[in-house]
Amino acid sequence: MKLYSLSVLYKGEAKVVLLKAAYDVSSFSFFQRSSVQEFMTFTSQLIVERSSKGTRASVKEQDYLCHVYVRNDSLAGVVIADNEYPSRVAFTLLEKVLDEFSKQVDRIDWPVGSPATIHYPALDGHLSRYQNPREADPMTKVQAELDETKIILHNTMESLLERGEKLDDLVSKSEVLGTQSKAFYKTVSFFSKARKQNSCCAIM
Repeated sequence: MKLYSLSVLYKGEAKVVLLKAAYDVSSFSFFQRSSVQEFMTFTSQLIVERSSKGTRASVKEQDYLCHVYVRNDSLAGVVIADNEYPSRVAFTLLEKVLDEFSKQVDRIDWPVGSPATIHYPALDGHLSRYQNPREADPMTKVQAELDETKIILHNTMESLLERGEKLDDLVSKSEVLGTQSKAFYKTVSFFSKARKQNSCCAIM
C-alpha cells in the first residue's frame, strides 16, 4: 500500500489553484521523478476542475486511484494512491487535512495562494504518517460519515472528460507540465507505466 501525493487546491471560477502539495516519488526512477510529480499535479488539478462542489469521487487509472473531495466552500483535496490503499482511509485523510488547512490558512488567501506563499507545513507529515492506514483508526466519526456518503467512482481519467475532449490535448495545453514532461507523456501514457518501465533501473 502506498500514497504518492497529497494536495490541497482551490476550485476557482476560472481555474483550479494548487495551494500546497506533498509527494513521495521515491519508488520511481530518479530521472523521471520530476515528470511524475508534474503529472500528479496536472492530474489533481484536472480532477478537481471536473468535480462538482460538495462531492467525493475516486478515479481509477491503471494501477492507481485518485481520490478527490471538493468542499462546498471550494477548498479541495486530492490523494493519489495505489489500488491497494483503502479508499475510506484516503477520504478520512482528506477530511482531516482540509479541516485543518481551513483553520490555519485564511480564506482570503485561497483564491490567490500558491505552494510558495501558503504556510501549511503539516502536509508532508500527514503523507508520511498515513502511509500506514492504521493511523486513521481514531477517526471513527469521519469514517461513519463517509459510510453514509456516496462516493462517485470513475473507471478512467477519460470518463471525466467532456465529449470530444482528449487527454492528449489537455496535456499539450497544460501550463503545469514542462516540455520534458510532455515528451515523457507521449512515450509512457500516464505516470504508472513509468514506474513499471523503470522498476529494474533503480539508482544504487
